Amino acid sequence: MIHFGAKIERNDPCWCGSGKKYKKCHMAFDEKIQGFRLKGHITPDRSIIKTPEQIQGIRESAKINMACLDAVAAVIRAGMSTEEIDRIVYETTVSMNGIPAPLNYEGFPKSVCTSINEEVCHGIPDEKHILRDGDIINVDCSTIYKGFFSDSSRMFMIGDVSEEKRKLVEVTKECMQIGIDNVIPWTFLGDMGSKVHQHALDNGYSVVREIGGHGCGLEFHEDPFVSYVSKPGEEMLMVPGMVFTIEPMVNMGTDEIYQDRDNGWTIYTADGKPSAQWETQVLVTETGHEVLCW
Repeated sequence: MIHFGAKIERNDPCWCGSGKKYKKCHMAFDEKIQGFRLKGHITPDRSIIKTPEQIQGIRESAKINMACLDAVAAVIRAGMSTEEIDRIVYETTVSMNGIPAPLNYEGFPKSVCTSINEEVCHGIPDEKHILRDGDIINVDCSTIYKGFFSDSSRMFMIGDVSEEKRKLVEVTKECMQIGIDNVIPWTFLGDMGSKVHQHALDNGYSVVREIGGHGCGLEFHEDPFVSYVSKPGEEMLMVPGMVFTIEPMVNMGTDEIYQDRDNGWTIYTADGKPSAQWETQVLVTETGHEVLCW
C-alpha cells in the first residue's frame, strides 16, 4: 500500500527532490494514487518511484548491459562453452567501468546466467557446458554502474534449430513485446500480465508462475514482483517513474519447475521440455513506457 511518510504541506519542497513546491510537482500525483488505494488496489510507495536523475543513471548502466549482450551475440556459436560467454560478459563489463551484478550475488559464482534448452533460468556458466547445434540458450546479463542496476536477457538459437524450438523462441519474444506494449500508466500489472499469459496459452505453451519480473534500478531486485499469470485489474498499479523488468519464462510443456539440488541455482522444466525467456527493463512514463535496457 502507498506510504506517504512524513506529512508534506502544499508549499513544502516536493519529496521527489525536484526543488519544486509539492503543490506544483507531485501533489496531484499522490492524490491520484491515494484514490486507487482507497478503492483497495495495490499501489506503489515512493521508494519505487524513480527520479529523473536516477532514471538517467539506470540508462547509463543499461548501455554497459546491452554492450555485453551485443558482444556475446557477435561470437556465440556451436562449440563455445558457457564459461567463454561468462568471460566475455565480465571483460566487457569491467572495461566499461561496470560491475557484473550476478557475481557473488547471494553466492552466485559467475557474472552472467546461461540457461540452455530445458534450463529455465539461473544456469551457471562453466567449461563443461558446450553449445551444440540445435540448442537454444538464454543469456541473462545484469550490470551495476555507479550504484545503478540494469537487467536484460536475450535468446540465441545455435545452428540448425528445430522448428518447435524456433517457434518457442519467437512466441516468447512476442510475449515480451505484448508485455512492453501493455505497460500503460494508471493500469495494473495484472492487465499486462494477463495478456502475456494469454498469448502463450494461445500458442500451446505455459508460463512459469513462481519466477517473474521485478523492480530494478537502485537494487538488483526491488518491488514489485511482476507476474505473467496474473488477472486483469489485479496486482500493483503502474504509475510514471516505476522501473521493472518484462521477462516471461515460457515453457513448451508444463509450467512446473524444479531447482538443481547440487548447485542450488539452476531451474529446470519438470518435464524436460525446452523453455525460453526474453527480458527487457522498462520505465513507466506519463504517456506509456520507455524501454531502458534490452
